[in-house]
Amino acid sequence: MPKKIVLAYSGGLDTSVILKWLQTNYQCPVVTFTADLGEIEELDLIQDKAKALGVNEIFIEDLKEDFVRNYVFPMFRANTLYEGSYFLGTAIARPLIAKRQIEIAEEVGADAVAHGATGKGNDQVRFELGYYAINSKIKIISPWREWTLKSRSDLINFAEKNQIQVPKDKKGEAPFSTDANLLHTSSEGKILEDPWIEAPEYIFSRTKSLENAQSEPDELTISFKNGDPIAINENKLKPDQLLLKLNNLGFNHGIGREDIVENRFVGMKSRGVYETPGGTILLKARRAIESITLDRGEAHLKDEIMPKYAETIYNGLWFSSERIAMQKLIDSTQENVTGDVKLKVYKGNVIILGRRSPFSKYDLSLVSFDEIGDYNQKDAEGFIKINALRLKKNFKK
Repeated sequence: MPKKIVLAYSGGLDTSVILKWLQTNYQCPVVTFTADLGEIEELDLIQDKAKALGVNEIFIEDLKEDFVRNYVFPMFRANTLYEGSYFLGTAIARPLIAKRQIEIAEEVGADAVAHGATGKGNDQVRFELGYYAINSKIKIISPWREWTLKSRSDLINFAEKNQIQVPKDKKGEAPFSTDANLLHTSSEGKILEDPWIEAPEYIFSRTKSLENAQSEPDELTISFKNGDPIAINENKLKPDQLLLKLNNLGFNHGIGREDIVENRFVGMKSRGVYETPGGTILLKARRAIESITLDRGEAHLKDEIMPKYAETIYNGLWFSSERIAMQKLIDSTQENVTGDVKLKVYKGNVIILGRRSPFSKYDLSLVSFDEIGDYNQKDAEGFIKINALRLKKNFKK
């Protein structure tokens, strides 16, 4: 039996029930940890809920800058998308939460940690692989895999029996579940489970519909240094502030909606609706600045390893040796990814207008029809003939 447990606590129905269940089932102190990664409202209310449930040690920490600087931006250096569409907004948050949760456990003398992820999803894997990577001997408690509660109504009955406040919108069956941080908001479950049924407009909170988007475009310039964005319109910003500003622009212009059926690590397919307004703008801008600062070989190599890198993060292996090795390779290509990208955002579109860099590999004299430069067009003849050898050999009349 554990002596003390640190629970990843959101203050919602699930983790409030889990908190009481842990106290009752294990008869030991439970410490709550809430990570503010953006989009969390009423932090004081979360603290009050924990206190009302008898918690004496409550950690609520603002980790937004750490999240964007040390997790989101390194991931974006690879232009990372899982299965072509998903920005990994949930997956990239879990290693930071797991790391800090283990650190808090060490600080308060806890020998166990707990989370609220279900036994069907990816997050249980992400949290627990993160825990073990930081402390291989930690005891992990996953209530959804252990208790007898089976449904949302079971949770509500448990909450009411134990005088736990049930939010009004959680009475009965919740229409869908959400996860939110500075990078994204995801919605899944219930009304979204049928992949043929269009997602209703009311689920969207981070993006306006195209019909209601701003009627005039906005132009902006994003400045990069060593692969990371550092300023918007020459105004230098901390990483979390920069992403927040891009989020606001994306919200007004209806940018960043993705409706995806993805392959979960645990083996099933899942339909999710994601909103990643700032990330969508940033990815387009990053590709634009890399188009003039990366050598072809570097650019193509990055594109080749990106799916593996994305899958590694998706599967909860942020702390793995292979992710770290890929990160070193990716980061080694970013030294000269410095410069400015000018773009326009309008009605769901991110339109590149221009790009410049002091390290640009774009040579106007080579591509211009008006200049000869160092390129001899006659050289192309031999190049073509060499590449045609195998085609001629395989030609059948």
